[in-house]
Amino acid sequence: MRSPLPTLAEMQDRFRAAVLGHDDTPVQGFVRGDIGVYRNTVQASLIDVLVAAFPVTQRIVGADFFRTLAGRFVAAAPPRVPQLSLYGGGFAEFIAGEEAGRQLPYLPDTARLEWARGECYFAADAPTLRAARLAALGPDDIERMVLALHPATRLIASPYPIHRIWEVNQPAVTDVPRVDMNIGQWALVSRRGHHVVTREIVKADAAFLSAIIAGRPLGEAAAAISDSRFDLRQALQDHFINGTFRDL
Repeated sequence: MRSPLPTLAEMQDRFRAAVLGHDDTPVQGFVRGDIGVYRNTVQASLIDVLVAAFPVTQRIVGADFFRTLAGRFVAAAPPRVPQLSLYGGGFAEFIAGEEAGRQLPYLPDTARLEWARGECYFAADAPTLRAARLAALGPDDIERMVLALHPATRLIASPYPIHRIWEVNQPAVTDVPRVDMNIGQWALVSRRGHHVVTREIVKADAAFLSAIIAGRPLGEAAAAISDSRFDLRQALQDHFINGTFRDL
């Protein structure tokens, strides 16, 4: 007795498994031609997506090694939604579990910073908070105000100097200087207009933003700062310029 023909959905699932894996068995009998051609095209395209999203990570490990690493990621974590701008969100965690992540422990956080930049680029538009909006409020109202980060803002903390690593691995930098890997950094990514801004912030500013992210009022967030040398007024001005917060 002949086996029943697979449904369209089953055929699509088998074809997807074949082009994202290494086994032709799922599609034998209903795909004409060499499935390897489809497989190479699909996998190469997904690897190219990762190359575009993680240029600094690729520069650190080299193009050939990166494509090998990306190929393993494609096989282990194929796309789940039909939107390539969302593909690669788990790449940093994947690197952390690979030998590359053990040999270069700063590499996963560097990839996280790069992914945060991509997220901010594609994040939803929203009005940004301006200093004049807060200035129009009374002191008590300001202290009780609960701010929200703009959708295109990400805070990345690392025990490694990820902002410096990212900075010295830009295309225009031909002579990469020595970087002290014993210094942790906080990197803040935001979007000013259509331009993604990546900057290092100090520990006190990171503590302030962490309190804001936790939903604490502005007065409490300011009180969370333990460094008396920190200039909150100047930091807020920088945040207003770079679009850190969503408008009230």
